[in-house]
Amino acid sequence: MQKTISTIAITCCVLLATLAAVFFLSPAEADSRDTPAQILRHVVLFQFKDSATAAEIREIETAFCRLPSATGLIRDFEWGTNVSPEGLDQGHTHCFMLTFNTEADRDAYLPHPAHQEFGALLGPSLEKVTVIDYWTKP
Repeated sequence: MQKTISTIAITCCVLLATLAAVFFLSPAEADSRDTPAQILRHVVLFQFKDSATAAEIREIETAFCRLPSATGLIRDFEWGTNVSPEGLDQGHTHCFMLTFNTEADRDAYLPHPAHQEFGALLGPSLEKVTVIDYWTKP
């Protein structure tokens, strides 16, 4: 009797594991279904004026970080400050990388009121900006 219960329990576990493998995707598989073959990257590099204060730059960083939720168009967002030892930054200190699913999302982002408001905040402190957009290659 004890052996029969153990056999039934093992059989049930194997059956549940098999069903889970068939009917549910692993997180990696689920992510791959949500990710298009190519995504649009929007890279933004800033050089601030010498007159820009640390407080003004922090305010700009914070405001830029709010754009994904304010616009609802940005798939992914990351940023950081230059730490390259090569000396090829041409004065740029900040890099922001935005990811869009489509050109339409990017095109809707550019004139979006939240983006325009951010540009007005940024303008007085900005010395130079470089923007590059590219489609990722597999």
